[in-house]
Amino acid sequence: MRPILMKGHERPLTFLKYNRDGDLLFSCAKDHTPTVWFADNGERLGTYRGHNGAVWSCDVSRDSTRLITGSADQTVKVWNVQTGAQFYTFNFGSPARSVDFAVGDKLAVITTDPFMELTSAIHVKRIARDPTEQTEESVLVIKGPQGRINRAVWGPLNRTIISAGEDAVIRIWDSETGKLLRESDKESGHKKPITSLAKSADGSHFLTGSLDKSAKLWDTRTLTLIKSYVTERPVNAVAMSPLLNHVVLGGGQDASAVTTTDHRAGKFEAKFFDKILQEEIGGVKGHFGPINALAFNPDGKSFSSGGEDGYVRLHHFDPDYFNIKI
Repeated sequence: MRPILMKGHERPLTFLKYNRDGDLLFSCAKDHTPTVWFADNGERLGTYRGHNGAVWSCDVSRDSTRLITGSADQTVKVWNVQTGAQFYTFNFGSPARSVDFAVGDKLAVITTDPFMELTSAIHVKRIARDPTEQTEESVLVIKGPQGRINRAVWGPLNRTIISAGEDAVIRIWDSETGKLLRESDKESGHKKPITSLAKSADGSHFLTGSLDKSAKLWDTRTLTLIKSYVTERPVNAVAMSPLLNHVVLGGGQDASAVTTTDHRAGKFEAKFFDKILQEEIGGVKGHFGPINALAFNPDGKSFSSGGEDGYVRLHHFDPDYFNIKI
């Protein structure tokens, strides 16, 4: 399995997202410029210029016409995927961290960081079909808990919003009223900040990664813990195979300690685990810094990782990957 090295970012990667067809890969980095690539050969198609801060996350509409990006410049922008033109800019009073389109692409959930005296918050915005009719107003604003919310995504049928972040608690909110429905309990939950959250293809369960060196699999409706995957490094990114029962964890030591150790000591490979048996089945090495982003192609036949080193590595699986037996 030879990776394709995609060099287009000058700063560390923050987020990766495939479109639903799996032919485009969108990457976000701290260099202000989200980029779109061909997902089969890693060719760079273009960039989306307009942010002037690190871009923390993105999402693409189901029909691949619109891209939404959240940035540290305190804005969320909606872009025309094809032309790179900006459709609309939402302005906030604090950095925008996470963005996620609802099923149907009519709503988006956006999280904003604590800033000055503002607490973290979850905003639901209505996304107009016609960009000229777009408005700034929020359908719902949920005042968040202490600390940053690193990720918020929609639950089944857009009825709930699942959030996770620095206080290590996963919360499920009612997306109509903003009422808190469930919290993960202290015993089974993470012990340190949650860095990432990935839903399964059918939305029935989701995976969280944390700086406590573990990832956990949860039931979306009941928030019961299903599985735990333990590694020996902080987990910055998680992904779930849509095809096989595999989960991938990426991470590594803190970026500030990287230069003082051997690159093998940093443990920067992406680790594959069997989802059911919770056993490690392999690793993919390559990055020279922590892995900050992971994404599986919707067909399950390739995956990509983005690192602190500014590279995106695109891996197409060999045939024997699909026959791994434990």
